[in-house]
Amino acid sequence: MGEVRLTSAATDRTAVPATGPSSGRKETGGDPAGKAAGGRRETGRGSARSQRGAAFAVWYLRVVTFINFLSAVWVSLGQDLRRHNVEDFYTPYMLTAGFASGLFTLLLAVTLGRRKRASWILNLVVSGLLALLLAYALFAYEEIREHPQNWVSLALTAAFTGALLVGRREFYARGDRSNPAFAAAVAAAGLLVTSLVAALLVGAANTAPDSSDVSFLERWKYGVMRLITLAPDDPGSAVITPPGWVDVFINVMSMLLLLAVLFAAFRSRRAVDPISEEDEERLRALLARQGDRDSLGYFALRREKSVIWSPTGKAAVTYRVVGGVSLASGDPIGDPEAWPGAIDPWLAEAREHGWVPAVMGASEEAGQIYARHGLDALELGDEAIVETADFTLEGRAMRTVRQAYNRVKRAGYTVRIRRHADIPAEEMAELVRRADDWRDGATERGFSMALGRLGDPADGQCVMLECTDGDGDLRAVLSFVPWGPGGLSLDLMRRDRDSENGLMEFMVIELLERSKEIGVTQVSLNFAMFRSVFERGSRLGAGPVLRMWRSLLSFFSRWWQIESLYRANAKYRPIWEPRFMLFEKSSDLLRIGVAAGRAEGFLEAPGLPKWLHRRHLETRR
Repeated sequence: MGEVRLTSAATDRTAVPATGPSSGRKETGGDPAGKAAGGRRETGRGSARSQRGAAFAVWYLRVVTFINFLSAVWVSLGQDLRRHNVEDFYTPYMLTAGFASGLFTLLLAVTLGRRKRASWILNLVVSGLLALLLAYALFAYEEIREHPQNWVSLALTAAFTGALLVGRREFYARGDRSNPAFAAAVAAAGLLVTSLVAALLVGAANTAPDSSDVSFLERWKYGVMRLITLAPDDPGSAVITPPGWVDVFINVMSMLLLLAVLFAAFRSRRAVDPISEEDEERLRALLARQGDRDSLGYFALRREKSVIWSPTGKAAVTYRVVGGVSLASGDPIGDPEAWPGAIDPWLAEAREHGWVPAVMGASEEAGQIYARHGLDALELGDEAIVETADFTLEGRAMRTVRQAYNRVKRAGYTVRIRRHADIPAEEMAELVRRADDWRDGATERGFSMALGRLGDPADGQCVMLECTDGDGDLRAVLSFVPWGPGGLSLDLMRRDRDSENGLMEFMVIELLERSKEIGVTQVSLNFAMFRSVFERGSRLGAGPVLRMWRSLLSFFSRWWQIESLYRANAKYRPIWEPRFMLFEKSSDLLRIGVAAGRAEGFLEAPGLPKWLHRRHLETRR
């Protein structure tokens, strides 16, 4: 699948009109600094001169990072760069041979590229001081002035510092307020732990003749000095002569500690306030008026999400911050003409905190609106939608499905369909317990197409399907969320592993055939990722690239439900609605993919055990 731009009108759903009133007013959003250029909005806040200065500073660090890594493997280049350690040569800002210095400058380049204000301050202070010291040395010492390399180093360092000053308005991303305290805690705890490890290593490996007379305090002092300065300047160190590998190990710990402190100091704000009860009530009011536009709209009520409102309150964007990515899902909620008024502040907040903005599962209609705000689109797959009035088991094409349905029905299975509000509390508690028992794994999966809760009293209009066998034992449950006044969207599927095969298909068909009982006219089923690849790749005349792409996806389908979801949905002969991922930069796709995997529950970031976390998001009702 390639990157696509949404520039034409939506074909499957009503396109948003370019003009026209909405309750007397049309929202276009703020951001006067973001003028459209070639259909895209500029992300900078300052003038073109300011943006060029910021770009120069970022690219300077990227080039220096490349040279540092190259010098670590290119021996002669590394030796030339290290001449400043023993001779009267000086290198430009941050240009030092080695992997450690490469990692350090890489972190600075990444954080500066994400417009971190803290990174800008650090680079400005350090490069400014270095430029002053180089200028003083050049004018104070003749032997230093004789080397043209030193003048080049001064010019490059001064140019970098000047670029930072010129582009100061571009570095606006604020970090978390707790970053200074957190970085100090990481530094203190890290220095304590690493110095104790260094002291133990020095004591165990010291080869000096009088090593038995060295106290633990002296070994600990050696470790601390080695960690801080990389080369302790202490007369007492003469009686401490550890092997070279010990000093290397201590130096590595020092570099890792420095990177950890910088990461703690530069980290983005990790979370914002989740949806409040007032926000939820307002979102439900918008869904009552405009909920039939998007089958994923009800999932905006997930309570770990945050919400940003348009100025008039007619539209909202719900999102979650995961790994520095502000991840929205589905379409904005509310009046499409008010969507820009919610999208603009969402993008502004992402840039203010250095988050990467992204949208998962947007429709083509919403994709065009996001595209006008500078986001590009990548088609993820298709959503299967079944019109209940058009569904039938008759015909040769439905023969296999009809036979499977009749087989399960003859086995004595029956389905009960009820709104959640009609289920007594005791029965609902038992259904929730059984659904938890049948869950595959300990993690509740889902984000963009799952509600993340079952049996909440506020979700009374959700629909529950309960399937029992011939003995009356519960064997499977399906739960659907409302999609406007006459639609349902699949939320949860759970079944007993020992039940009959084809049970889920049997329940879905029962819902489609008995939809009039609950006034349902359309049902949104599972999302089929890369559906068009499987469909077109199996056709006669498919090209070699498409066939290879299909084969690769089929291979990975052994571990992930990619092709199987497409096959499972296709048997109902649905309407396929494309869904898109929206993003600003192609270079952020990997990061967005990881964040989406974490949000959906397929990936889990390493960290403290959950029972050590200070806070948990819990259901308020």
